[in-house]
Amino acid sequence: MPQVMEFKLPDLGEGLTEAEIVRWLVAVGDVVAIDQPVVEVETAKAMVEVPCPYGGVVTARFGEEGEELPVGAPLITVAVGVQSVPEAGTAAEDEAEGSGNAPRPLIGYGSDHSRPARRRRVRPVTAAVSAPVAAPVVAPAQVAVAPVAPAAAAPAGPVPVISPLVRKLAKDGGVDLRALHGSGPEGLILRADVEAALAALTAPAPAPAAAPAAVAAQGERIPLKGLRGAVAEKLSRSRREIPDATCWVDADATELMAARAAMNAVGGPKISVLALLARICTAALAKYPELNSTVDLAAKEIVRLPSVHLGFAAQTERGLVVPVVRDAQGRNPESLSAEFARLTELARAGKLAPADLTGGTFTLNNYGVFGVDGSTPIINHPEAAMLGVGRIIDKPWVHQGQLAVRKVVQLSLTFDHRVCDGGTAGGFLRHVADCVESPAVLLRSL
Repeated sequence: MPQVMEFKLPDLGEGLTEAEIVRWLVAVGDVVAIDQPVVEVETAKAMVEVPCPYGGVVTARFGEEGEELPVGAPLITVAVGVQSVPEAGTAAEDEAEGSGNAPRPLIGYGSDHSRPARRRRVRPVTAAVSAPVAAPVVAPAQVAVAPVAPAAAAPAGPVPVISPLVRKLAKDGGVDLRALHGSGPEGLILRADVEAALAALTAPAPAPAAAPAAVAAQGERIPLKGLRGAVAEKLSRSRREIPDATCWVDADATELMAARAAMNAVGGPKISVLALLARICTAALAKYPELNSTVDLAAKEIVRLPSVHLGFAAQTERGLVVPVVRDAQGRNPESLSAEFARLTELARAGKLAPADLTGGTFTLNNYGVFGVDGSTPIINHPEAAMLGVGRIIDKPWVHQGQLAVRKVVQLSLTFDHRVCDGGTAGGFLRHVADCVESPAVLLRSL
């Protein structure tokens, strides 16, 4: 008989203790391969597809989409070695043949790939409608679908369906396959066709509309969990623990924008404004290292950090995330542009790894993309400072003693007052503004 193995939610690293089920990638009765992703979960850091270390047939799922599970909680059970949903009467034959597919641990959690998995013969499945199938083990919490009477005038003849999983799904749900029109090649009935029929049959009746006064009194409740909850906790901790202060200055960015246009005109990879500002930040942090530090409350020490791991705020459909560019102090504008683009693409796709979102030492926040001029950023705990950049727009400006229209940007620096005083913070911000107004200053500081 096949061995039923239980796969639990693994430790996803970075001290995470729970994850929310976003989307199941398999259903009960599906055949899964070793290391095939079976569920997509959301942690406080990122979206992660979790692969299963066993190959066989899924016999049970634990947890619904939107439910949070702790690390170590059961995710699914798998009948190891079963290559398809068996037909009735094949259990003895399968037992005689053996499982032929030993369980293996999850890749990255001590997997052993030195021994190849044994292969076994799979019985072909006919297309006859009357072929019975053995039902797989069903999760205890699974709700049975009420059977529906078959259509009175069902057409005769063979049903265009091949998969035994599709036939079993239809049988369990009371769906008459003869009444369906398949969406596959030559009218082949697919799993999606049966699921659509089940959804139509089991759709709940619309609930009566609540009285407007009751809705207004209750309001909408949005759970603070997952990424939103992690952001809320981090910002709250920053406000509780860090005595922050903010200073700001307007700067003439006309020369910086002209320098960027000249750099991009010669060909090669394009340089972003964010990359130039990041390069200015790393130069300013080399001059004012107090702001690239953290406070160790237990030891009552300020820890100055040797490398600049530069975080940058990125708004995604899932909310605000802060990917980190490692060792930014050693990167040129081309390298910074490429890394910003790579991490931003992963962030928008929800595929950032937890390691991409941790370990930052200083954050650059370009809120100008939202069309605003200024802000007072909240420090990304446990860092010591954040530089905010507003939109770059045409404004009246006194240039060389004459009133002119120049490209002006507001810069704001929020800093931990424990690591430095206003003179240091003001010196840092002034150096950044000088480099923005005259990029040649940056060359002198390198």
